[in-house]
Amino acid sequence: MINKRLLIKNLLAHNDENSFYDKKRKVDISFKEGKAKFLKHICALSNSNPKNNSYIVIGVEDEDNKIVGVHFFDDSKIQNLINAYLTHPPIVQYENIPFPHLPDDKVVGLVTIRPTGKLTSLRKNIWKYYGGAVFFRDGSMSMPKVFDIEIKDVNSKIVNAIESHAQNNIQYTLDGVFDFMNKRKDFNPQYMVFKEYFVLCWSGQKKTVKSEMFYSRVDIELINEQVRLFFSTYDEVSIAYDTHKFKIIEYVSLGLQNKNKYYPLEETIIYFEDNANYTIETNLLFEPPQFDKKVLHHIYNANNAILEKLKKGITLNKYEELDLRNLPATYLICYLNLFHEAINKLNEAKPYLKNHSQTVYNLYQEVTRILRKVKYS
Repeated sequence: MINKRLLIKNLLAHNDENSFYDKKRKVDISFKEGKAKFLKHICALSNSNPKNNSYIVIGVEDEDNKIVGVHFFDDSKIQNLINAYLTHPPIVQYENIPFPHLPDDKVVGLVTIRPTGKLTSLRKNIWKYYGGAVFFRDGSMSMPKVFDIEIKDVNSKIVNAIESHAQNNIQYTLDGVFDFMNKRKDFNPQYMVFKEYFVLCWSGQKKTVKSEMFYSRVDIELINEQVRLFFSTYDEVSIAYDTHKFKIIEYVSLGLQNKNKYYPLEETIIYFEDNANYTIETNLLFEPPQFDKKVLHHIYNANNAILEKLKKGITLNKYEELDLRNLPATYLICYLNLFHEAINKLNEAKPYLKNHSQTVYNLYQEVTRILRKVKYS
């Protein structure tokens, strides 16, 4: 089993960007340009490595390889995005890898691309790239090329050596458990061994609602691979497990006029198998709440008025400040109730919310995370 933190260290220490490895300060697939560039790199790395895995490391400064991290990215539907835009898509996995020196809300993103042995191309137009385009790696660059020769397998031995030097051992596992228990000592840390092989650690603030136990500020890590499987500072989460599986149901709080309810968003089940393998299954449970259209029109127009004030730099009054905290969620509710233009307004608001306060911007990020899950399911 590969220790992903060690794998990232090996990639950074021994390799510049090349035909099997790329690094990024950040990736943003919430806009067409960022989505198109991400798909281009996936396509190029897959085509340039028909016999071995290739990788993208996210959260690293390009000049000096300094690990600065990015926010936890829990888009379990990223393969759906790949399948929608690429012909003969590779198997793509995005994992969040914690590093001890990073703050709680930061990780390093690791994208693993597993080729299928077939030529990958864009299925349809996106941004400035045309459907049918084929990309390859030319050194550290992803370039469009005409495919007319068989691709030579030049990286398999190198990648296999890097991966073999990143194998986990009992010391890494024990160190990982102790680190987690110490770091999360204020949030009821626990651990459990599954199938005598997998060590899962989790923590969270307990909350009982009508005899049911929920958790907030949840952190769940698979220590064997040094992978953070789940992290949330806002949502309520239910946790259940037995000897062979660990189940998480994530809830989101949505409502109007301070009358919120918890709605189940997504179920994640980690199955641990006897052959030292595990699988993760995710199921979207979300049913969009429906509200009175007249009330929504009023709230939608009020949101637009607040957004216009932010654009013009006009100071908000105390009531508008309160409404601003609800603006991302109410735009989301409007969109889910067929106000199609609400999604454009939400995207338009992003820079102004980011400049206004970190709290409001965090609420915006939470809403966009829900949208990603809903959109690609």
